Amino acid sequence: MQNVVNALRALEEVAVRQPVGVADLARALELPKSSVQRTLVTLHGAGWIRPAVGSPTRWLVTTKALHVGRHATGELGLRDVALPVMEELRRRTDETVHLAVREGSNVVLVERLETSQPVRIILPLGQNLSMHASANGKAVLAADPPESAERYIAEGLRSFTGTTITDPQRLREELEETRARGYATNSGEWRADVSAVASAVVGESGLPFASISINVPTSRMTPGAQPGFGALVNDAAKRVSAALGRAHEGGDAR
Repeated sequence: MQNVVNALRALEEVAVRQPVGVADLARALELPKSSVQRTLVTLHGAGWIRPAVGSPTRWLVTTKALHVGRHATGELGLRDVALPVMEELRRRTDETVHLAVREGSNVVLVERLETSQPVRIILPLGQNLSMHASANGKAVLAADPPESAERYIAEGLRSFTGTTITDPQRLREELEETRARGYATNSGEWRADVSAVASAVVGESGLPFASISINVPTSRMTPGAQPGFGALVNDAAKRVSAALGRAHEGGDAR
């Protein structure tokens, strides 16, 4: 049983530190290098990890982990419905489009369609995003019942950049504005060079479980562009929600 636990711990550490070598993993896990090496060989043989290109002694997680995660969250069905809508959104904007799913107190990127423009936003799939400092997260938070949002706020609002909203009352006002216009915004609040608009995808329960966003370099997110992008992403999220069994109501992000 301990070998299984160690293998799972090793897989988690590879995911966090990738690409990573045996020595660094052994230190992180506080295990002998020989034990970690055997574990990595087992994980590789099972298809969970692979050697990094050009550096065979360093390891990366394969897409098998993402596939299992999609089954766990039900994201495979969501992805099938969302991808055609996301493709249309990318064609109409020529900007990067993200699909994120809720995971605890964060949202996680699970799909990305990239812009053809040379200056673009590149975030890896599996990236965790803060609920209060990202458009994807704020869209979900705004669509939550008020008591859920208050529980999140009570945990504290970490600052990521100079524009991150860390004042509880200001965040409440931001969430109210998001509900009124049907989309959330991010103006360099998680990373200074990343701006976005997003709207929540809502399930049959009436609760948000995912979000769709248009992501652009902050320099391209002009005040004139934001409302147009917002209207498009709100419509896209409504269409995905409707296809999954529950349409958004009115212009509300919920």
